[in-house]
Amino acid sequence: MATTKEFFIDSDGIRLHAKLDAPEGMDRGPLCILIHGFTGHMEEDHLLAAVKAINDSGMMVLRAEMYGHGESGGEFSRHTLYKWVTNALSVVEYAKTLDYVTDLYLCGHSQGGLLTMLIGGMCPDDFKSIIPLSPAWLIPDACRKGEILGASFDPEHIPDIIYSTDGWDLRGDYVRTAQTLHVEDEIARYNGPVLIVHGVEDEVVPFMYGEKAAELYKNAKLVGIQNADHCFIGHEDEMAEAIREYMTALVS
Repeated sequence: MATTKEFFIDSDGIRLHAKLDAPEGMDRGPLCILIHGFTGHMEEDHLLAAVKAINDSGMMVLRAEMYGHGESGGEFSRHTLYKWVTNALSVVEYAKTLDYVTDLYLCGHSQGGLLTMLIGGMCPDDFKSIIPLSPAWLIPDACRKGEILGASFDPEHIPDIIYSTDGWDLRGDYVRTAQTLHVEDEIARYNGPVLIVHGVEDEVVPFMYGEKAAELYKNAKLVGIQNADHCFIGHEDEMAEAIREYMTALVS
């Protein structure tokens, strides 16, 4: 059993929807920040499975929804990775004010996994470990090539609005800012232990990106979930077990 507290965190005037999940009876200990992906939110099945796994390992979980997602402020079409970085830094700053937190961890799925890699490099001393799940760190390179999740555009003449066949639209600023990011720089700055969990049959972010990230990090473990897609549908338990085993070993 776990107890859940719901609240909002301010990030430069944007209200970020957050929940703190703590193992029953736990009032002090390590905490893992958990962030969803592009078009996602904190109540998705794979994220709830991750919450339980992390709680089972003896950690609290701070779930936060980024700009334009879930119940947080901002419009989805106006979100950018810069805004998400600002949001994530606000969540980290908030977590560091909690006197009952002993150690910090960071975990994120897809675009949240990309964010985990970026923030890990920006704040390497803050995290005992980072855990990117299906990390979409191909996004900056894809934007430099003129692609974003199925939508195509001229990367040198970016349109004001980019439309997707999936029904979403983004302002061109998403691409403009993404093109400036070089994730390899942040990978190089993080020296702590890293767990990467990735579906072997992921068609959104091919498994090769998990393999490449594991090679670039100085201390990384890659767990490939056989037959699993991007969101581990039908394989949430296997994903969760990989997290549980890894986190339990770190805490013990």
